[in-house]
Order: sequence, then structure tokens, then C-alpha cells
Amino acid sequence: MPLLVQPDPADPRLTRRVAGIDHAGQRIETSVPVERPLTLYLNGQEIVTMMTILDRPEELALGYLLNQGMLRRGDAVSGIDYDEDLQVVVVRTAAPTDFEAKLRKKTLTSGCAQGTAFGDLMEGFAEVSLPPLQLRISALYRLLHTLNTLPTLYLEAGAIHGCALCQDDQPLVYMEDVGRHNAVDKIAGWMALQDCAAGDKLFYTTGRLTSEMVIKTVRMGIPILISRSGFTAWGVELAREAGLTLIGRCKGRRFLVLAGEGRLIFDADPATVAEESARHRRKASQDD
Repeated sequence: MPLLVQPDPADPRLTRRVAGIDHAGQRIETSVPVERPLTLYLNGQEIVTMMTILDRPEELALGYLLNQGMLRRGDAVSGIDYDEDLQVVVVRTAAPTDFEAKLRKKTLTSGCAQGTAFGDLMEGFAEVSLPPLQLRISALYRLLHTLNTLPTLYLEAGAIHGCALCQDDQPLVYMEDVGRHNAVDKIAGWMALQDCAAGDKLFYTTGRLTSEMVIKTVRMGIPILISRSGFTAWGVELAREAGLTLIGRCKGRRFLVLAGEGRLIFDADPATVAEESARHRRKASQDD
């Protein structure tokens, strides 16, 4: 099934060819992602300048405001305007928001690149009730195989994070960016614009399962979070508190579950699952 949204590795705006030398002193040419500044305004107030590959500015802006708690799910957005020349995006709401109060209180998170959360990081976290979605391990293996065979900027150029919104064993939306928080926010923005239900979805990321990733996933109302990377202790603690299923170190037939294991149905023999491709292992080792 074709994805509703996915990156285009052939888009010349997203990567650049750069010359250099390798470990043997040989001249080489390689692709690297291009990052650009995007300044976000909310109702005329400058909020932040983000470094991004700038492929989905409207979704990124809306998702950022939602995930930082500067907009609430019920706030009516009257317009999102992007000026490509100025690299500015303006989000407008039909009624005033309380974002000024959020700007006065900041928490620095462990997100790579720009990782500042405005307002109370845990605001509304305890009130979220995640649905009892179940996941068959056979479906998880099929999903991981599909994700690993997608044409992505990660395989083209590395130095980038990917996130996917999935249902059962199918990825629906795949977003990439230089920071994992950007990729998450793009999907959150897309879900809001499409009025997409979250309770029957899975979220996949190539990034670490930190407190920030857990909080954003819970705020989006998605009950299962999956990563090819590892965990932080606070990320695990928050996932257990929220009832989020946390699956990490997903590579080939291997994975670890440190929270919410009750949602999993073990119906597959790992011995029958192929290991991750050499290309993925090589690219991951280069970026690590």
C-alpha cells in the first residue's frame, strides 16, 4: 500500500553533493542533508527559529505548537501561511491563545538540535488515557521490514531522523528531518490537519526513546511507540506511568520492551525473521 506521505530522496532541495576524502585518503563525493532556518510566528508573535530540511513547513509549525502545549487540540486554526522567500511560517488562530505565558517558562529537553519545550513539560500528561490497542509480533516484524525497505533520505545521505505513523503492519506517513523532534512534530501537524484518529495507530522513530519522545507520543494519543534506538530511564518511567507500550532496539529479529508489554501478542518465531540489511547496519554505524 503506498504511503500517504513520504520523503523524496531525489528532491534536489533536500540534499547536496559534497566532495571530500575517505579513511584511505581517496577523493570521494557524498550526499549530505541540507538544513535551513524556519522562523515560526503565532498570531504575529515570533516563537522560535528551527533548523529543518524545510520540506513540510506547515505541518512542522502546527505540530510544534501542539506538542509544546502552545496550542491545544481544540483551538481553531484560522490559517497557516508559509513564505518560501523569507523562510517564515505564520500560524493564526480564531481566538487568542495563552502562548505568552508559555514563553515565560521553558524547559530544556534532551532533543537533538532545537529541543526547547515551552510551558509545563508535563501539562496534561497525567490526564491522557491511552486505548488498549494490541500488536501482534508478526505484524511488528512485517512493519519493520517495510520501513527498512522504503526509499528514504536516511539511506541516501544519513545524518537524519525518520518517524512514521503506522497502523497494524502498514506505515501510513513517513517524515524525516535533521532533528527527531522535527519529524515527530511534522506528523503531529499532519494528523491535526487531516483530523486523523490516533487510538489505533503506532508511532515509529529512528531516534532514542527519551522523555520528550514519550511525552509527545502520549500527547498525540498514540498507544505504542517503537524505535530502532535505545531508551532513557526517565523515558521508560514516563511510559509506564502513562500506560504507553515502549519497544526499542528494533533491529532485524531483535527488540526490547520496557513498558506496556501487555499489549503485545507473541505469535511469531524470531528464528524465521531475516536480520536487518547490511545497508541499514552500515548506515547506522556511520551515523552512530
